[in-house]
Amino acid sequence: MIREPIKYVVYLRASAGRQGKGGLGMDAQYAAVVEFVRQHGGTIVAQYVEIESGNRSDRPELAKALESARKGKATLLIAKLDRLVWNVAFIANLMDAGIEFRACDHPFASRLTLHILAAEAENEHRRISERTKTALQAAKARGVKLGSPIAVETVVAARAARSRYSANANATTRAVIADIQRSGVSSLVEIGKALEARGVRTPRGHTKWRPVQVWRLLTE
Repeated sequence: MIREPIKYVVYLRASAGRQGKGGLGMDAQYAAVVEFVRQHGGTIVAQYVEIESGNRSDRPELAKALESARKGKATLLIAKLDRLVWNVAFIANLMDAGIEFRACDHPFASRLTLHILAAEAENEHRRISERTKTALQAAKARGVKLGSPIAVETVVAARAARSRYSANANATTRAVIADIQRSGVSSLVEIGKALEARGVRTPRGHTKWRPVQVWRLLTE
């Protein structure tokens, strides 16, 4: 019996702002899904593109993509898991609806893995938002004019320095992860435990590794 090729409904999303206006990231996302289909087989039957903020849950093009996948008994395909991962409720509803879901950067993730990553990512997103608000309030309390040229230049320089440091540190950690994988360890949880055992700290300097942190380093 000849199996019919898997049908994919592709969903591409760029954040509002420069990405939306310039289409930055769209070409890369589309290239990723095309390469995924080429490697794994199947055919793209529909494509939906959305310029939207990732914090919003009312995404009309996503709703259309889900409906198209449901009616056509197709699999929803996205380029990067973080395009949808911030919303645990959405992931849960997706699973409950019975719609198959694949991410090009995490093709073999089980439904449980997707749920864990979604929960971790949403929690991290919340903490980042809280830290940002706290920092802004502290800056205002000190009388810092956040919109002033001096303040902006200082922030930009500090961010650039942190980025360079993080890039070097992440490269070193990825080398350690590669060594761990060569020993036969493959799951995100076990890799995290191995990093902890070796005393490797997370990008934020913590000793405890979460699966989503390992995943981010592997997919950067």
